[in-house]
Order: sequence, then structure tokens, then C-alpha cells
Amino acid sequence: MLRRFRDMSDSEIEVSGQSAATDPETAVREALSSLGRALAAKGGAPFHLSSMEWLAADLSAFDPKRHVLDLAFREVLGGFRPPITVVKTDKPVLAIRARAVLPLASTEPVWHGYALPELAREYSPRGQVPNMDALFAQWSRDGLAFCAGRSGLDIAYGASPYERLDLFRPTHGVATPPLWVFIHGGYWQASDKYQHAQFAAGMLQAGYAVANLNYGLCPDVPLEGIVSQIRSALKFLVANSQELGFDPASIHVAGHSAGGHLAGMVASDDTMPSVLSALLLSGLFDLTPLALLPVGRLTGVTTPQAIARLSPMKRKARSGVKTGIGVGGLESDEFKWQSAELARIWNVPSPLVIPNENHFSLLDGLIKGGLLDFALETAGGRRSR
Repeated sequence: MLRRFRDMSDSEIEVSGQSAATDPETAVREALSSLGRALAAKGGAPFHLSSMEWLAADLSAFDPKRHVLDLAFREVLGGFRPPITVVKTDKPVLAIRARAVLPLASTEPVWHGYALPELAREYSPRGQVPNMDALFAQWSRDGLAFCAGRSGLDIAYGASPYERLDLFRPTHGVATPPLWVFIHGGYWQASDKYQHAQFAAGMLQAGYAVANLNYGLCPDVPLEGIVSQIRSALKFLVANSQELGFDPASIHVAGHSAGGHLAGMVASDDTMPSVLSALLLSGLFDLTPLALLPVGRLTGVTTPQAIARLSPMKRKARSGVKTGIGVGGLESDEFKWQSAELARIWNVPSPLVIPNENHFSLLDGLIKGGLLDFALETAGGRRSR
């Protein structure tokens, strides 16, 4: 019998979690969160997972390929999905068991003086914020509430199920308002547009139409493919601007985290449709350090050529695009470096550092507050009176 031999420095561990929730989406999220905490307590991370079993009474309800369960998995563990086996059980609870292989941690510096474990922590916003499960649950509730009763939802701009956008129109102002395009984060491997819909409220109140984009997620779609989808979304919006009711000559793009990277690509890629401004929030602009981490393999960014193509910091800013950069005051030094270094290389104003806000909480300022003022200033607008 053939077996794969691991290095003697590797260690294999088992972790588990369970939930008694009756709703499959909630049960999966709770069980995986419990498992994730157990994994972290043993020094592991999602990319160390090697196999997983879901023990459930209703196999069809807990099919891992179900869209809502896929999103729940990604919300907790990202795109690092090991082979999953679903096993029938008579117990009413969902139990999840997993194996993980932990390699011996290297202490050799690889980037800015950080060894790989330290670098991984610098580039893990979730690891720096407590109680992320509650935050994502609140974003889901707020986003669904914001979308309730609105038209313009799930407009297809491409063939795949993820190539969809929501178009929100202001209730007052000019007949053909400017358009503000928002691209959500999630490390290119998690989250959904509906969880960020509420952050359109401030720009809508100011008289902008808002397009809230979805896109395919890694590893199913590599990062290069996601960039192509963003290009397709913008081209679709321009081509259908008259029907959708906004001014195609006044388009502004904004993005957060991975979305900040994608907005940065829009601001540095001449094959993208023209935009007047780009608001880049807590983005990732030089992918060199990420290529050293497991997320590099997950996104398909592993070569110098891919890093050069897909790093806004290694590209020239497009002429005529006003760029505003923002980052939370409580973010890691590397995330602050990403924003400050891009501002230096692109010769744009230094980043707005939002005091007392972390990688996620800073988005609340788009609804009302200083970040909304900054977004409007970047887009050349002002608050509606």
C-alpha cells in the first residue's frame, strides 16, 4: 500500500467542533468556528487542514457544495478547503472532525525582518480582531435589511453565478447621477456583496448611484480571473448606463481589503474602463509577501511575473484618476506599510489613518462620519443637504 511520507518535523493533529442549531447554515458556521478555535489553540491555521468529516442526520441539507454553506465555510476558514466527507449519523447535532498537518515553523526572516509565522500574523486581519463571527453575522443582518424591498438586485454582468451586481439608485438629486462602484473584501476567497450593501447608504444619501459588485472566489477562480471579472463588470456598467440610469462619464471606484487591491487594479490598468477616482481602503498593493504565504498558492500568485501583473504598487497609476487611500489606525504594521508605500510610489496624498478603527470597523465610517467625507472628497462630491 502506497502512503505519503511527511517530513519527520511535521506533526498531525485532530480537531473537532459541533453545533445543535437546526438551521444548516448556522450549524455549519458554529461548528466550523468551534473547530477553528481548537485548531488555532494547537498552533494551526486553515491552510494546515488535510481532511474533514461532517457528521449529520440529513446529508442533503449539509451538502458542502450548497451555495449558502460554501459561503459559511469561506466566512470562517476562507478558501482553504480540504477534502470533505459527509457521514450520516442519528444524532441531531452537526459534528465536524478534521485532521491537520503542522510543519515545523521556520524562524528565518523572509520579508521586512519577519519569519513566515510572524508574516502570516501581520497579514491576518481576522487574527487581530476578537469575535469576528459576531461581526460577520451583524454585517449579514444589516446587509439583508438594507437590500429588503429594493430593486436592481442580482443583475448579471457575466455568465457565472458570482458575476452579479446590485445597483442602488438615489431617491433624490439629478436624473443621471454619478456612479460609485464598491468592491467588497474577503481575501479574494470569502464574503458576498449583500454583506456590504449597508455601506452604500452614505453615498446614496449624497446623490450617487451605487453598484455593489460580486465576483468569483479563489481558489475556484484565480486572482487573475477575478481582475478580469471586475473589468467585465465595469464594461457592462458603461455599456448599460442609459438603461441603468447613471452618468457613464462620472464613474468612481472604491474597495476594501481585497476589494481595495481590485480597485487599485482598476486605477492602474489601462484596459479597464475609465474612472474618475479610486478610494482604496486597507488594501493589498504589493503581493510579494503574500506569494510567500499559503494564500499565494490559493490565489495563483506564485511567480515574479504574476506578482508584477497583479500588484498595483508595481504598476503606474492611470492618468486622471484621483486616488484616496485609507487605513485603520489599529491595523498591523504591514497593512499600514502597504497603504503608505503605494501613496509614496504613486505620488498621491498620504493615507488617511482612521484612529481607533481596525481593518473591519473602519467601514462603519462610510455610512456616516469622517470616512464618508473622505470618500466624497475623493469622488469630488459633497454631502447632500
